[in-house]
Amino acid sequence: MSNKAVITAVTNQKGGTGKTTTCENLGVGLAMAGKKVLLVDTDPQASLTVALGHNRPDDLPVTLSDLMAKIIQDQPIAPGEGILHHPEGVDLLPANIALAGTEVSLVTAMSRETILKQYLDTVKKDYDFILLDCMPSLGMMTVNALAAADQAIIPVQANYLSAKGLEQLLNTINKVRRQINPKLRIEGILLTMVDARTNDAKDISQLIRDTYGGKIKVYGTDIPRSVRAAEISAEGKSIFAHDPKGKVAEAYQTLTKEVMHNAEKRRKHQLEQLR
Repeated sequence: MSNKAVITAVTNQKGGTGKTTTCENLGVGLAMAGKKVLLVDTDPQASLTVALGHNRPDDLPVTLSDLMAKIIQDQPIAPGEGILHHPEGVDLLPANIALAGTEVSLVTAMSRETILKQYLDTVKKDYDFILLDCMPSLGMMTVNALAAADQAIIPVQANYLSAKGLEQLLNTINKVRRQINPKLRIEGILLTMVDARTNDAKDISQLIRDTYGGKIKVYGTDIPRSVRAAEISAEGKSIFAHDPKGKVAEAYQTLTKEVMHNAEKRRKHQLEQLR
């Protein structure tokens, strides 16, 4: 990879679309492929932090809110400060409820949209991929994540309401691109919790592909609905450790390859432009 990470915001302002699960399993999938990966929990609910085995996020000594506060106050950050290592090979910058206060204080901060970006600039040379798990809203933290990202992955639950909320999110992404971060692109829409047995899910999958497929990439991989995948979020390990031969692990494996292939293709394209 190039000398700095590809930063990906995993985002949808609707809750329950599989953002955290995707962030965790794509991250571990990339680490299993030999990539250096940092996962950043940008949600005060701390679902990603809990999913990676930290059941009491409010007891953690340093979280994202502390580091963003340091950026706002112009204080130095020590190398690796606050970053936790997970046995499956990914690093995590955790969150907790204090981040809700950070979101409020961002409103009056100077360059408020780029505080997270300024932090990530200090660590991105150490990683190939940085994945940001976004909160289910379009508030200041999500804008910070989109302002810092090279690309966005949008997990969408295969149901009608989820498909409807997509317009709003795409408008926000376009606005961030116009006003703050012109390099932001949509890496793809990922259909999650797809129940292949019901026609409803098939119809919605088709509807999203028909509606957006021309303009935005919809991943070839769908993430199937699975009881096992729902069980593991409290276990502190990924689907690869929990059920490596299951269909969900297989789907995330395929997605990982697709994301790596796209990153490699883009990198080659950038190198050609430099020549």
